[in-house]
Amino acid sequence: MILLRVDIVCMVLYIAAKFQVIMDLDQSATNLPPDVLLMQKVSITATILDVVCRTTGMGFAAIAKVTEDRWITCSVLDRINFGLRPGDELKVESTICHEIRQSCQAVVIEQVDDDNVYARHHTPKLYGFQSYISVPVFKRNGSFFGTLCAIDPKPARINTPEILGMFNLFADLISFHLDAAEQLEESQSALTRERQERTDVLEEKNAELEKMNLELESFAHVASHDLQEPLRKIETFSNFILERDYDNLSGSGKQYFDRLIRSVKRMQTLIKDLIMYTQVKVHDKVFEKIALGNIVEEVTQNFAEELHSKQGKIEASKLCLASVIPFQFNQLLQNIIGNSIKFSRPDVSPVITITSCIEVGNTTLSERLSNDKQYCHITICDNGIGFDPKHSQKIFEVFQRLNGRHEYDGTGIGLSIVKKIVDNHNGFITASSEPDHGARFDIYIPQH
Repeated sequence: MILLRVDIVCMVLYIAAKFQVIMDLDQSATNLPPDVLLMQKVSITATILDVVCRTTGMGFAAIAKVTEDRWITCSVLDRINFGLRPGDELKVESTICHEIRQSCQAVVIEQVDDDNVYARHHTPKLYGFQSYISVPVFKRNGSFFGTLCAIDPKPARINTPEILGMFNLFADLISFHLDAAEQLEESQSALTRERQERTDVLEEKNAELEKMNLELESFAHVASHDLQEPLRKIETFSNFILERDYDNLSGSGKQYFDRLIRSVKRMQTLIKDLIMYTQVKVHDKVFEKIALGNIVEEVTQNFAEELHSKQGKIEASKLCLASVIPFQFNQLLQNIIGNSIKFSRPDVSPVITITSCIEVGNTTLSERLSNDKQYCHITICDNGIGFDPKHSQKIFEVFQRLNGRHEYDGTGIGLSIVKKIVDNHNGFITASSEPDHGARFDIYIPQH
């Protein structure tokens, strides 16, 4: 079987564009349906499309609005130069999504040439793909919105319960967010029209938003668990190859295989961190008055091997009692200390210093601190590579990495979890550093 190359696909798309099959019309936003404009504002769609491409190995994924006479791109991730951008349109009759709108059923094609139904279909020939998956997306009121789809010029192993289940979960999540965005839009219009009722409306919508956030956390948790199943299979089959056939691989084959193993482990770590991130606020807040020294000692034992291999040490002194959620604060220290060990300077043994004290809040430091409250002020310092001070806020954002993946492994979620745990304690955290002069974290936890 001869697989289509990306450059051939690009040529097909160029010819198609000349005959106006792809209508990249540079239209104004006023020509787009309101729910398309709303969908383009939903930030989680980028993450969904990234996970779709990473999990399936396909190079193009999109969320499209599909009506009787229009196919409109809402959000897109294009790694094969397919050529579509948000707001671009295809002639709806040239797509398989047109048929999905009529049948309300998913379509999965692992290899067009071997598919009894779609081998002679006009759409694969027109757009030059071999693998295709598309599931319908319905609004919360049951009406058809469009599709979540992915294509690639190469065949792909996608007709599995796990992949289809993931797509269906993401379709539900898209529906959830679209509904939330529509409700928010309606709320803003109502606030404009009824200024006198602003306070009551805001309170009602804030309660609804909190409920939506809880549902979102549940969705993310379930989706993350379902994503682990195909990864476990990849890991199992990879282990078979490692044990039985690894020595028979060529030099380049071994390099590709090793990269595959590393990618699977990175994805597993990412999913684990995502689950941790979504669970921070799910669990009940059960605060305990606990000696921080006990948590530091436990975390130190967890990093015993890493510290020994780098001849590092953790120095803890003057640690006070603090009102914390024990398992969350354990995770907080795990993430910060783990970073300090990971980002140690070459040929310099890592030294991590932890101190704490009880002090009154200072509003000049942050509006989140109160002048009439006492806080446990915890300071964690290291002698690692440090970072540019301009990134002192950025490091707490999800998926933010200040160093390349090849230099330091990680998912970019660790400090986001730290920030979320501190917020869950109604606390405050700052980070300060200079390149090659270590990093310092100051954490303020209210005393209950």
